[in-house]
Amino acid sequence: MTDTAAQSNRLLDLANPTRFLSLAGTLLPWLGGLSALVLAVGLYMSFNAPDDYQQGMTVKIMFIHVPFAWLSMMCYTLMTLSALGTLVWRHPLADVSAKAAAPIGAAFTALALITGSLWGKPMWGTWWVWDARLTSVFVLFLMYLGVIALSRALDDPAKSARAAAVLTLVGFINIPIIKFSVDWWNTLHQPASVFRAGGSTIDPSMLYPLLVMAVGFTLLFFTLHMMAMRNEIWRRRVIAMRRMAARKADQGGAARSQERTA
Repeated sequence: MTDTAAQSNRLLDLANPTRFLSLAGTLLPWLGGLSALVLAVGLYMSFNAPDDYQQGMTVKIMFIHVPFAWLSMMCYTLMTLSALGTLVWRHPLADVSAKAAAPIGAAFTALALITGSLWGKPMWGTWWVWDARLTSVFVLFLMYLGVIALSRALDDPAKSARAAAVLTLVGFINIPIIKFSVDWWNTLHQPASVFRAGGSTIDPSMLYPLLVMAVGFTLLFFTLHMMAMRNEIWRRRVIAMRRMAARKADQGGAARSQERTA
């Protein structure tokens, strides 16, 4: 068997919901435990990080706000890849992945907006400003809500999956707008300070706790996403079994009716 054929077989194995459930059952305890450990270390490092010379203790909001903001965009990117899997490759788990990710992404985006407001009040003197970065993130939150609503609005699962996938792909244009909004427009929001061409502008005493927290929340996201995918697969199986039972009951009732007529 060639390497290409072997890789194709592995991908087909992962596309099988039963195999995915088995894999999730194995990985989830380890992934959840690792998430808790990394977040605990990150929180310890964050509480012991020095205060900023200008922002004081309020800078510590950064250690949760920035990971929330990163994950809000990463989650939507994952949903976009899942949408391509639904529309182009017809992957059996693509729609499951997108549907499971949407509520988690909406929650992270809402937390990014809330923690940003808490950070902005002492720094800017206001809870909210309609600048490019904040507005585009708010639009992202609305996109999450729209995808969630559309995926549940149609009774036909196939039509619902395709409609939600198309909307997800259209909304992806907002991701680069969020990323580069601080470069394209003059905003109150600070420019990129971690991943930039000239290197990070954050002192290592704050940068390392921030990176650890980002890794911890990323692991938490994948833990929650895998759990949500597993629940979605179970939910669809329960619905399929109920429909099958209802169909058999209808067929049995029709057969008995024919027997009485005969």
